[in-house]
Amino acid sequence: MAEDSIFTHLSNAFGKNHFSLDKPLQLMLKYFANETLNLKSLGEYVGNELYETAQYVDQFAEPKLVTWGINGERVDEAWLAPSERTALEKLLHEFGVNRSPYKQGGNWFEHYASIYLIADPGIACVITLTNQTAYALFKYGNEEQKKAIPYLIGEAPPQKFGATWFTEIQGGSDLGANKVEATKKGDDWTINGDTKYFASDAGLADYALVTARDKDSPSGAKGLSLFLLSKLDSSGKRNFLVRRLKDKSATRNVPTGEVEFRDSEASIIGEASKGIYYTMENLTVSRLANSMGALGLARKSYLESYYYCQKRSSFGKKLSEHPLIQKDLLEMEIWIEGSMALSFKAINAFQQNWHLVPPYSQNYDYARVLTHIAKTLTGDMSAEVTKKAMELHGGIGFLSEFPIERLHRESLVTPIWEGGSNIQALDMLEALLSKGASQILLSDLKLYETRIKDGKEIFEKCRRIIEETLGLMTRSPRQVVEFYAKDYLAKLGHSLAAIILLDLGNSLSSERFLLGGELYFYRFLRQNEEYLPERIVSKARHFISIDDDEA
Repeated sequence: MAEDSIFTHLSNAFGKNHFSLDKPLQLMLKYFANETLNLKSLGEYVGNELYETAQYVDQFAEPKLVTWGINGERVDEAWLAPSERTALEKLLHEFGVNRSPYKQGGNWFEHYASIYLIADPGIACVITLTNQTAYALFKYGNEEQKKAIPYLIGEAPPQKFGATWFTEIQGGSDLGANKVEATKKGDDWTINGDTKYFASDAGLADYALVTARDKDSPSGAKGLSLFLLSKLDSSGKRNFLVRRLKDKSATRNVPTGEVEFRDSEASIIGEASKGIYYTMENLTVSRLANSMGALGLARKSYLESYYYCQKRSSFGKKLSEHPLIQKDLLEMEIWIEGSMALSFKAINAFQQNWHLVPPYSQNYDYARVLTHIAKTLTGDMSAEVTKKAMELHGGIGFLSEFPIERLHRESLVTPIWEGGSNIQALDMLEALLSKGASQILLSDLKLYETRIKDGKEIFEKCRRIIEETLGLMTRSPRQVVEFYAKDYLAKLGHSLAAIILLDLGNSLSSERFLLGGELYFYRFLRQNEEYLPERIVSKARHFISIDDDEA
């Protein structure tokens, strides 16, 4: 397939199996999922047809809003490029990207690893929103609502798409400021209001999760309920209107618009008083997807950079032979692997606790803490790694005809989507200090202590940083704690990432992960010290190399 495409001249990572190349991903899946997940067929697809489709749609074929039909009817449909719609249906039906969580036992690792491999925020957003809709119905929906699940997870044709519309223009991340109103009429509800302002899948969604407030409910976030709305009402007309689609810097593969409600028919999900809990759970699902999508963008940027540096020459030798280039690639790889380990740790905690309902346990709140940290650090990582990849490509990295420019553009949304770093840091504080999740974190450290033999010195340094940070958070005035919340999050996250890499190294007898834990520690927690002594420099080329025999 790759040999027949013009894209072979524009991308060095195109035409390769992006799963087979990724040994760190394979090892982490084996460790955390406790099984060997074979995603080779998906890896082949995302490295070939999907990679080219995502680039083409971004450049030439982003979704368009069709407001009126030829017979005067209100349509409000997003017109997707046929290649993108085919790709979405293939991912959901053939590869079953949304099915694994809802099989017996539920497997979130396969789902999130698939989001990582897709590594296009627009396409992954459509899939994630559809999965979030299925998640809420699976866990809290009534029997009638649950009938939509097979169509959302690619189990039954035709494919249906979902959406989560929580954000309003006046509040943004402050969901308590929402004004869209719900009115109960007998057993039914109607929704009215303007405007769900960042409404992704607008014009594409067959079903949407919408937060709204009964006029008799209390103010603030706890007065919100969660509703399910279908695209068409009981008379067959549009049930919600799309005002416009946004003109965005990136994520052009997902139609994002503004949605209005005019006596829109709705059914309530679960208990009216627990809507904010259902909504926050839903955000946990998407924040983990955001983390894996950010990682996937960084990995594709790394692949582009690695192969470019193998081919491009300067000053008489290949770029990959220059020590400074080796250091750039090494730091990119370390950052990716540490962030990946942290994200899989968060997914593992979610996997163990996702069936719990409010009021939650400390273990569930610990999963929240890990999710907030992973979401924040992966977003920062992705923006920086993709920027470094652009620099390694020189001037052509800034040209939009090559995918490296798009990958960086796409990465810039990952710190913003699903709540920016300020929101993540404040929610982390609430879970650690008010919900007692800090006790689970300390217990986790004791468990790591029993397992980590090699790299013990680095582990002890990381543990001290975590304990000192928790101590500061506990003793300091609230205003001070909030002022430094993002710094605390970074210290906790980087320390945990180094520890998890060390644990992987010990558990898998992997010198690579042991070295990665050491390098990650010195890169992010002891930046003023020399962290590349001669013994590490001599191993740098081996650490950054890619075994592409299976590609």
